[in-house]
Amino acid sequence: MPESCHITNTEAYKETVFEASCHLLHQLLDELSDIGKSEDGGNTRVLYSSSWLLAQQHLQCFMQEKGLITSFDQSGNLYGLLEGTDDSALSQPIFTGSHIDTVISGGKFDGALGVVAGTVALMYLKEVYGQPARSLAAVSLSEEEGSRFPFAFWGSRSITGASDWSSVRNLKDAEGITLLQAAEMCGFGPDSPFPVRPFKPHGYVELHIEQGAVLERKGTSIGVVTDIVGQKRLDVTITGEANHAGTTPMAYRKDALIGTSEIILQIHQLALSYGDPLVATVGSLDVLPGAVNVVPGKVVFTLDIRHTDKSVMDRFTSEVRSLVTESATRNGLTAEWEEHLSVDPIPMDGEWEESIQDVCDKLDISYLRMPSGAGHDAQIFAEICKVAMIFVPSQNGVSHNPMEFTSKEEINLGFRVLVELLHQYGYRGKTDE
Repeated sequence: MPESCHITNTEAYKETVFEASCHLLHQLLDELSDIGKSEDGGNTRVLYSSSWLLAQQHLQCFMQEKGLITSFDQSGNLYGLLEGTDDSALSQPIFTGSHIDTVISGGKFDGALGVVAGTVALMYLKEVYGQPARSLAAVSLSEEEGSRFPFAFWGSRSITGASDWSSVRNLKDAEGITLLQAAEMCGFGPDSPFPVRPFKPHGYVELHIEQGAVLERKGTSIGVVTDIVGQKRLDVTITGEANHAGTTPMAYRKDALIGTSEIILQIHQLALSYGDPLVATVGSLDVLPGAVNVVPGKVVFTLDIRHTDKSVMDRFTSEVRSLVTESATRNGLTAEWEEHLSVDPIPMDGEWEESIQDVCDKLDISYLRMPSGAGHDAQIFAEICKVAMIFVPSQNGVSHNPMEFTSKEEINLGFRVLVELLHQYGYRGKTDE
C-alpha cells in the first residue's frame, strides 16, 4: 500500500469516498439505462446490436477515464484492469462483473448492476488503498441472455473455452444474420485484432439482483448464493396435418395445436408433482401455418427446465420426453426435440460463501443463504475458477421487465459487501491461494 494511503485512509475518509462511489454507481446505471431504451421504458441491448456496441464503448470510456486499463477480446467482452503488485498473479486477476446484454425490453438492473458495481468497486479500492496485491478486473460480458441467437452465456463461455467460434459462428437470428456476421459488423470475431481472451480469471464474484421475491418478503438485505440451478432449454416440434377448417371433420383431424395443448398441461402437472425447486416453463409457442381457417399442422414450443439437483433435472427431462412421445403418438402426431442449452447445477465456492457471510456479520447486514433459480455467468466460470454471488432484493420479485426495481439503499448495501470482499482477496486480507 502506498505511504500516502496510511495518511488519508481514515474511516471518515473511506466513508466519504464510498458515498461518492455510490453516487457514481447510480449515475452510470442511469447512463446505461438510456442506451437501448424501449418505448415502454425498458431496455433492449441484444448481442452485437448498435445499442449493445454503444453501451460497451461507453463503459470502456468510463473505465479509461477512471484509470483502469481496458481491453476487448474477440467475443466483445470488455475488461477494466486494476493491476496488482504481485507479478505472479498479473495474468490471473479476480474478475467482478456481469453481462451488458438484455432481454427484449428488459429491466435496468439485470446484468448492468454487476457490471457497474464491479467497475466502481475497483475505482473505490484504487482511491482508498492504492494498487492491490492480486490484479482485479471489472468485466462487462458480451452476452448471457440468449435473446438474439439460440445460444446463451456466449460471453463467459468464450472466456472459459466452453465454446468457441467454430460452434457458434453459423447460428442465425430471426433475420437470418449469423452470429459471426453480427460480430464482424461490430469489429469483433476470430479475424479481429483482439485476443481470444486476455486473462484467465483466478476467481469471479458477481453482484446481481435476486430476480425473485424471497429477500423482499423475508425483509433480508443480502442473499448469499449457495448454488445456481441447472438448466435445460429445448425446442419441441409437434407435427400433424394442416387441413381445411371447414371441410375436415373433428374426428378426422391431426391438429398439432390440440395435441400440443394436452402435452403442455401434462408437463405442468408433472412439474407440480415434483415440487420445489423444480420449475418447467413453456414460454413461446409458434403455430403453423397460423391462419384462421386452417387446422394447425405444426407447433413449435420452447421448454425451460431448472433444478438444483442434476439427477432430478435429468429424470424429469426423461419423463417429459416419454409423455410427449406417448401423447403425440396417441393423437396421430409426431414429436421432435432440439436441445439448445444444458447447464449442470453449480455450487458456489464454500470459502467465498463464508467470507460473504463474515462481511455481512462484520457490517451488521442481514443475509440469507439461498440458491439462485436463474442462470448466471458464475456457473460457467465455476468450471475454471472459484465463484461467488451476492444478491440484493428485487421489488415484488419482478425481473426481465421494465418494472424491475431495486432501491438505491439496497444496492448500496450489496455494493458495500462486494467492495469488502474484493478488498479482502485482492489486498491479501485473506489468502486466495
